[in-house]
Amino acid sequence: MGTTAIEVEDKFLTLVSDYRLDALYTASGSFIFMEYLESWLLYSIRDFDKCSQDLSYFPSSGSTVGYFTETLTMQHQLILAQIMTLYWLFKTVNDILQVNNSLHDRDFTTFSQAQNLREKREYLNSKKEEIEQLLNSYEYDNNDWATWRTQVFY
Repeated sequence: MGTTAIEVEDKFLTLVSDYRLDALYTASGSFIFMEYLESWLLYSIRDFDKCSQDLSYFPSSGSTVGYFTETLTMQHQLILAQIMTLYWLFKTVNDILQVNNSLHDRDFTTFSQAQNLREKREYLNSKKEEIEQLLNSYEYDNNDWATWRTQVFY
């Protein structure tokens, strides 16, 4: 057994701060919480199709934690965690309950739900660009340039 899903998901959790995820962990426990995060990991694996390591993954089932067949390098774990943040953001932007964003306090007030959604979309778009650049840089660094010299393109 190689890298477990928990190792990648822990790295993802250091990148985001979400009270809803904290509440889910508190209410359900670590195993159910990690199964919840696993869907974002699966999407991340799909998006990281140019990985130089085999990303074959066996999902969680019953009482066993999901795991990769290989031990992933730290670089690959961090890239997967970054891609997971993108799917966390998709869920945040697409959350219909976020329309109820009327917070009232003496020092801070949010009036416009439309402005809130617009800012979230802008952040999502910038995160998409960041992930695309990360993947492009990874592919560029791991390209076999010898085959390009001989005009064998993949």
